[in-house]
Amino acid sequence: MRQTFDALARLVGAGGVVVLSGAGLSTESGIPDYRGPSGAARQHTPMTYQTFTGDPDARRRYWARSHLGWRLIARAAPNAGHRAVTRLQHAGLVDGIITQNVDGLHTAAGSTGVVELHGRLDEVVCLDCGNLTSREELDRRLREANPGFAAQVAQVNPDGDVDLPDEAVAGFRTVDCGVCGTGMLKPDVVFFGETVPARRVADCFALVERAGAVLVLGSSLTVMSGRRFVIRAAKRGIPVAIVNQGPTRGDGYAALTVDRPLGEVLPALADRVAGPAVPAVAGASAAV
Repeated sequence: MRQTFDALARLVGAGGVVVLSGAGLSTESGIPDYRGPSGAARQHTPMTYQTFTGDPDARRRYWARSHLGWRLIARAAPNAGHRAVTRLQHAGLVDGIITQNVDGLHTAAGSTGVVELHGRLDEVVCLDCGNLTSREELDRRLREANPGFAAQVAQVNPDGDVDLPDEAVAGFRTVDCGVCGTGMLKPDVVFFGETVPARRVADCFALVERAGAVLVLGSSLTVMSGRRFVIRAAKRGIPVAIVNQGPTRGDGYAALTVDRPLGEVLPALADRVAGPAVPAVAGASAAV
């Protein structure tokens, strides 16, 4: 482990790093991943775009579950791994951050210029008129439409959904766009079966192709949405390092892999190559 960590420190310490993060980075903030240790025991099937737009009952179930799950996501705070990435960026070693996560925790930790590949849960889009509104505004409208709606939530999924029995969502009322009046509302995130905007993908490829190294954090790279950037880097001779608990589908492209908790590895890495962390100012509040 020591030799592998030293090699990781040399790679990151050389600068020009582009970070590609996945759900595993947010598990220590209380948001479980899909395929790693915190998600292995769950049988959660993410919502697809086709089901969401084509099945009113499925859409009602989604909004009922997401209405509760969003409150847990909104309370989540950046963890030591997010803060370490910010330290690396502020030290001039990280040139870009691409995240597959929709929780906004990189930005809450102080990172800038984050490319949110799959969008953010804190925004809602109308599929008819294209109007964007905040999730806080939708939360207010759903509370008004469903007074007294509550259910026991054991855990939230990475997409902000929670598992609820059918009887808990019976009678839940959805709302339409507050601007055009009839448009279907959807979280401004990329559902399974939906395509990431081409401009966003192009921006990510451009970041990767300029990188001195690609550092994958907490992603199994199971889906091509993220794995394609690792493949592109390897084809261009750009070294790839992966820090993740468990094997990934990108291991064959990596110059080195570290199978350890991110909350352990990343602060130690930042201490080594970016210097000690600056203590928080007393009384300061963190963005969430």
